[in-house]
Amino acid sequence: MNLLTCEFIFWKNRRGNAMGKVWKSVSVLIYHTTRECFVLVKQFRPAVYMCECARQGKMPTVDAMSLDTDPQSRVPVQLLPASSGITYELCAGIVDKPGLSLEEIAKEEVQEECGYRVPVENLQKITSYRSGVGVTGSKHTMFYVEVSDDMHVGTDGGIPEEGELIEVVHIPLKDWQTFVFNECIPKTAGVNFAFMWFHDRIIPRLRDSKCLVSSS
Repeated sequence: MNLLTCEFIFWKNRRGNAMGKVWKSVSVLIYHTTRECFVLVKQFRPAVYMCECARQGKMPTVDAMSLDTDPQSRVPVQLLPASSGITYELCAGIVDKPGLSLEEIAKEEVQEECGYRVPVENLQKITSYRSGVGVTGSKHTMFYVEVSDDMHVGTDGGIPEEGELIEVVHIPLKDWQTFVFNECIPKTAGVNFAFMWFHDRIIPRLRDSKCLVSSS
């Protein structure tokens, strides 16, 4: 999405359910074994931004945004900073490449967004479920993979030509509960679920193999 040309349309006195045809998608919980941290991404989400504007009473009116309104008569709108639309998410992408398996697409997303080259066979499926059930009902599949410093092979941050403006962030394993339950940190439900799954399924293995230095 090109944020410079993004246009928001507000509908008045219209009710009903809307449906949109979208692609299936994948996401990956990435655990960095060397640093004992999770690798997430941060990016701007227009829908989150506009919801926050509405919550704080800074939603621009239809008249203020209309191109038909005389520019001289428009009332300036004090919008929120772009950081109000930033969310923490798992590395993810849509399934839009025919011929590639879900694992192969997940592998590409990990390298494009986070800069790690992972073998396809290292990707472990966590589960699949329906996302956006009120609008799209699309199928989403979540994977898990472990990385280390020597697997970092290139530039992260997504593909700018495709409108991706992504920042890679690292969340220490020891802080996972604080991160999950801190409502001031904007994050997706997928992040919370993935962290809890990790604690239930992966932590015991790491402890048994004595691969875990910090407490969790």
